[in-house]
Amino acid sequence: MSVKSTGTTAGSATTASTVAEETRAVVQEFLAARLAGDTGRLVALFADEVDWLLAENPTVPWIRPRSTGAECAAQAAELMEHTVPEDARASLDAFLVDGTDAVLAGHVSGTVRATGKSFAGPFALRLTVEDGRITRHHLYENSLSIAEACAP
Repeated sequence: MSVKSTGTTAGSATTASTVAEETRAVVQEFLAARLAGDTGRLVALFADEVDWLLAENPTVPWIRPRSTGAECAAQAAELMEHTVPEDARASLDAFLVDGTDAVLAGHVSGTVRATGKSFAGPFALRLTVEDGRITRHHLYENSLSIAEACAP
């Protein structure tokens, strides 16, 4: 009878820690580029093909299907084009990393430029980082509040 160890070895723990640190660093760089409106840097951070999930809503001009790194990076510019920059707020309540996955949770609010209406609500963002680039971007947010703010 043989017994296999199910414990974590020092080498595998170090590898997992390194992967998590790399994921955290890329996500922090993503947040900084997003805050700065640096579309070029965002394009570089996204993989060529991205698993993008954000509930499509035809009322909201910046929310639509995307799949390439360039399309994903453009979402930040489109959001700024359709909202009032001075009213944009985001707070981060949690930043969790497990290997290649990161989950951010917080609150977001803003004002739609065309209507002058405000939106607010919680959000959760799941990102996956592989080979230093974001391959998954799944955003869950209060889409009803945003749609209502976009409606005339």
